[in-house]
Amino acid sequence: MFRKKLMIITVLLVVVSLCVTAMRVPGNGYTNLKVLPRNISTKELNKIMIDDFEDDLGVSCNYCHAKVKGETQKLDYASDEKPEKEIARNMMRMTLKLNKQYFKMKHPLIGSPALTVTCNTCHNGQPHPNNAAGE
Repeated sequence: MFRKKLMIITVLLVVVSLCVTAMRVPGNGYTNLKVLPRNISTKELNKIMIDDFEDDLGVSCNYCHAKVKGETQKLDYASDEKPEKEIARNMMRMTLKLNKQYFKMKHPLIGSPALTVTCNTCHNGQPHPNNAAGE
């Protein structure tokens, strides 16, 4: 009788631990995210980086991301070596602040189609916005 109860309890513990393990969301592996959410999906990140930043600024990934040391093609996405990366972070913070403060968005998110002010608002497909008013 005791062995049967012990066996049932053991099986239940194994099943519960397997269920808990299966419910855990695996990390996305991204490091050094300071403005974008740390739990961002690959799909969301690609949309922001490729669909938004590349199009809105007319640049490619290596504009902000440094190359891996000793490599010619691979980029070190976590590196903060290039100053453009911190400039991009500051621009994202500014965009979020403008949408929140002036357009009353409670929780603006980079990449959201609901944003009123985006990178494209000023950049219009150029790496550096045109500073001349009215042009």
